[in-house]
Amino acid sequence: MRFDVITLFPAMFRALEDEGVIARALASGVAELHVWNPRDYARDIHRTVDDRPYGGGPGMVMKVGPLRAAIEDARAAAPLSRVAYLSPQGRLLDQREMARIAQDSGWVLIAGRYEGIDERLIAGWVDEEWSIGDYVLSGGELPAMVVMDAVIRLLPGALGHADSAREDSHVAGLLDHPHYTRPALVDGQPVPAVLLSGDHGAIQRWRLGQALGRTWLRRPDLLRRRSLNQQEQALLDEFIHAHQDAG
Repeated sequence: MRFDVITLFPAMFRALEDEGVIARALASGVAELHVWNPRDYARDIHRTVDDRPYGGGPGMVMKVGPLRAAIEDARAAAPLSRVAYLSPQGRLLDQREMARIAQDSGWVLIAGRYEGIDERLIAGWVDEEWSIGDYVLSGGELPAMVVMDAVIRLLPGALGHADSAREDSHVAGLLDHPHYTRPALVDGQPVPAVLLSGDHGAIQRWRLGQALGRTWLRRPDLLRRRSLNQQEQALLDEFIHAHQDAG
């Protein structure tokens, strides 16, 4: 999968190439990253990429010319890619959306700055507008990295174990279950006995019950969107009763 990022700060994306799962995925060819700087397309001596907004007001707006030229070159290099603009006004992304994005062959990601980009560029060149949360950041670079991280880890070969991505929080509409590792006793707190039992069926039931219960405690809105089968409802009821008894 190919990502072409249009940004005024290309050096920020070196972090993806230097460390961790995404760096390994890029190095192995699971995904590609190409970066385009709109300043390289500015035609004046100062390499100007922004201007004052019509109608007045604070801040600056990114100009059409340099951005459009960068998009044109990125699209020429990756004709099958679609264009997405990262902004607080975009559609809020969740795990389901990340899985949908991962089905495409490539994306051109526009990382805006200042007060945003000229609306006519969005209307004429942007296929989708995305947000990673209901808050404002200084630019679209970090959201672009978040999207790349969330999407690339879903691609075949990105993770060491194929089940890792499938068992993440939100994949099944639930938060993840608790995880434990050695030693078996930490500060007087033992690992739940079921995890030491060797009974894989019991372990899976416990993990599902914990995922349901954690979602009930922390993100009940997720449960309202999900239909529970008979086993899941029984496990959730069991968790709720145990939680109330403990409280």
